[in-house]
Amino acid sequence: MDRELRVRKIRNGTVIDHIPAGRSLIVLRILGISGSEDNIIAIIINVDSSRLGKKDIVKIENRELTEDEVDLIALIAPTATINIIRDYEVVRKYRVKLPKKIINILKCTNPTCITNSGEPVKPVFDVISTEPVKIKCVYCWTYLTFDDIIKQLEEKI
Repeated sequence: MDRELRVRKIRNGTVIDHIPAGRSLIVLRILGISGSEDNIIAIIINVDSSRLGKKDIVKIENRELTEDEVDLIALIAPTATINIIRDYEVVRKYRVKLPKKIINILKCTNPTCITNSGEPVKPVFDVISTEPVKIKCVYCWTYLTFDDIIKQLEEKI
C-alpha cells in the first residue's frame, strides 16, 4: 500500500523548491498570497531533502514570478530554486541569486542614517553573507540580520 502523500503536477505556474524548512509561509506572505486567490496553491512543509536536511516547497498555479518577487525570495530563502511550468513541463529552472546590492527594498534600521533623514536617498545595502543572510548599509555601515529583514518584509504586507 502506498502511504506517500503526493501533490499533483500543475499545468502552468511556478514551483518554488528548496526553501529552508519553515519559511514557505513567509514566502507566501511576501508574494501577497492569502489563500483567497482563484489559483491553486500547494504548500509542502518539512520535506526530507538531501541538500538541506528538511525543506519546504510552494506550487502556485497560473502565476509566474516577477524579478522583484524572486529577489525578495532570495532574501529569505537563498537556497531556493524556481521552476516555471507550462503545459505540465518545466520550461525554465534556476536558483535564486541574492544580488550583491539590495537597493530600495529595505530600510536602514539606524534612525540617524541619511536614508531616514528625509533626503532623497534610496537605501542601499551590500550583501555580506547569504547563509545566514547579513547585509550592511552602504551609508552608515549598520548591519541587518535575517530577523531584521523578515520583520521589515512582514511589515510591508
